[in-house]
Amino acid sequence: MARKGIGFFDSKGHFFKSPEDATVSDIAALLGKVGEGESLAPGIAHILLRRRDELEKLFAEHDQMMSDYAAIIEKSVDTSPNVEKLPGKRVAA
Repeated sequence: MARKGIGFFDSKGHFFKSPEDATVSDIAALLGKVGEGESLAPGIAHILLRRRDELEKLFAEHDQMMSDYAAIIEKSVDTSPNVEKLPGKRVAA
């Protein structure tokens, strides 16, 4: 006898019983083959999904740093005589 059920599909159209499994499949596909032999991508995808909040915070901090960095670079291109360039990193000999 036929039964009614709920299913979830990844972007390739593969069926999964839970939304987590479908999302993990999509993340693993984005990562591609990782490592030699059997791919590590599905395991990494599970970790990424579990640690999502922490990763989103890191990406938000990264975006802010990149924005700040872009502003610094833009200012350093200024050719005004009143602008002094910051000293570069010194390399130990």
